[in-house]
Amino acid sequence: QVQLVESGGGLVQAGGSLGLSCIASGNAFNFDMAWYRQAPGKQRELVARVSSGGSIFYAEFVKGRFTVSRDDAKKTLYLQMNSLRPEDTAVYYCNRLPAVYVWGQGTQVTVSS
Repeated sequence: QVQLVESGGGLVQAGGSLGLSCIASGNAFNFDMAWYRQAPGKQRELVARVSSGGSIFYAEFVKGRFTVSRDDAKKTLYLQMNSLRPEDTAVYYCNRLPAVYVWGQGTQVTVSS
C-alpha cells in the first residue's frame, strides 16, 4: 500500500513562489507520477506529469510557470511554482497517472491578490 504525503503549501501573494514535495512510501516509485489540484467547488484537475522515463507534460494553465521533477531514489516528486496567480489557489495532490493510489491529504496553496 503506497502512502503519499504532500507538503510545502502555504499562503503567498500573487507573483510569488512555492515549492511542493510529495513523498511516496511503500512500493516502487518507477511509474508515471503527477501533480493534481482541486479548487473549492471544482473537480480535481491534472497540473503536471513526469513519466518514469522523464518525459514531462504541463497543463496549459501552468506552462512556463511551474516545473515538475522527481527523485526516484528518494521516492519524491516536486513541483516548483513561480508567478503564482489567485486562480492557482487549490489543494495540491500527487498521485500516479492514472491516479490509482489512495489520495493523500494534499497541501493547501492560497494565492492572495
